[in-house]
Amino acid sequence: MSITLPTQSTMLTSDFIFGVATASFQIEGATQIDNRLPSIWDTFCATPGKVKGADNGDIACDHYHLWEQDIHLIKDLGVDAYRLSIAWPRVMDKNGEANQAGLNFYRQLLKKLKAEGLTVFVTLYHWDLPQHLEDKGGWLNRETAYRFKDYADLVTQELAEWVDSWATFNEPFCAAILGYELGIHAPGLSKPEYGRQAAHHILLAHGLALPVIRKNAPASQVGIVLNMNRSYAASEKAEDQFACLMRDTLDNQFFIEPLMTGQYPQILKTVAPHYLPMILPGDMDIISQPIDFLGMNFYTCNHNAYDADQLFKSVPNAAPVEYTDIGWEIAPHAFTELLITLNKQYSLPPMYITENGAACADHIIDGEINDDQRVRYLEGHLNAVHQAIEEGVDIRGYFAWSLMDNFEWAEGYSKRFGLTYVDYQTQERTIKRSGHAYRALLNSRKP
Repeated sequence: MSITLPTQSTMLTSDFIFGVATASFQIEGATQIDNRLPSIWDTFCATPGKVKGADNGDIACDHYHLWEQDIHLIKDLGVDAYRLSIAWPRVMDKNGEANQAGLNFYRQLLKKLKAEGLTVFVTLYHWDLPQHLEDKGGWLNRETAYRFKDYADLVTQELAEWVDSWATFNEPFCAAILGYELGIHAPGLSKPEYGRQAAHHILLAHGLALPVIRKNAPASQVGIVLNMNRSYAASEKAEDQFACLMRDTLDNQFFIEPLMTGQYPQILKTVAPHYLPMILPGDMDIISQPIDFLGMNFYTCNHNAYDADQLFKSVPNAAPVEYTDIGWEIAPHAFTELLITLNKQYSLPPMYITENGAACADHIIDGEINDDQRVRYLEGHLNAVHQAIEEGVDIRGYFAWSLMDNFEWAEGYSKRFGLTYVDYQTQERTIKRSGHAYRALLNSRKP
């Protein structure tokens, strides 16, 4: 199977960046090596019943030791860029001082990536908050936003030389809402007001860090990465249409509107004021500072019916559709619609698709992994991006999630998203059919 785009697609020109992405806690392992501090995910994994299979990130893909091999893998896939994240607990001690052993790991990794000619995208926060900060309230504590500023200052001073693009946060929705409102992710708290206050402090931390990063890394782009799903109403009934509006407002607009316009969705004042966080004077100006790019992570869509208690509830698509192994509907058309709609709603900066991929039930048979569903998924979504660009959305690059199978948060190691198969017993990496198809597409580009 192959992945094809229209031959005239601007995505096939040398200006468009193709890459693969990973995150620190999901691949690095080595959680107790070189003075790394515990993170909220170490604690969450150690809490019975929180992670499927009682899995943890202690070893993961052992990238901390196998990073040179993994750079060869990245190069073998033929991509232009690599997106990774820094582990805050690995590079800073409890007093806010540099942990040079952890910084040296990233320094040698980044130097090698640049030496291999790769464009480097770094995310400062992909959910692994140091546990000692959670012990003081985590993202519910406004002070954590200022500690993040200190962390961003340290890391960009130390590593800016080898980084082309900095993202402050990956998916504030997941960090705040899954972690503090729904309790599905670390730290496992579950109150609506917790989630929204945590989200506000994360967005504030983003804004506080922007001028620091620009000072330390004047040659780099600086932005943030949001995740969004396209929301649909379960029916034409007014209450289901309202449910869809509220889902989109709370999941999507709550995060992009403050960044783009300096306010939270005004509908919440009337309809659901308990979802509005406490805001101090000047916060929204800090949050809404201009960014160089917006990263967008997309996987699926959702369908919503009215619920008297929660305003909306997820319901299955009434039409026959295909799902991935994690139960997410495959809906590339929803991706195009989301991108075009956002472009009409806001004056967006240039965008990168910073994550997009599928969990499939992958198995090695005779040394091969024939993940045909993932090949079809990637082709559909790459063409969805092409269509959005044709409709005027300024998209500069696309990162497949993920370079390799890894620790999939609350799902443990039960779900595989990689273009490369990882045997967790031997740590052997095997490129899947999707990885070969992705490489073939990239190799087909004209210089």
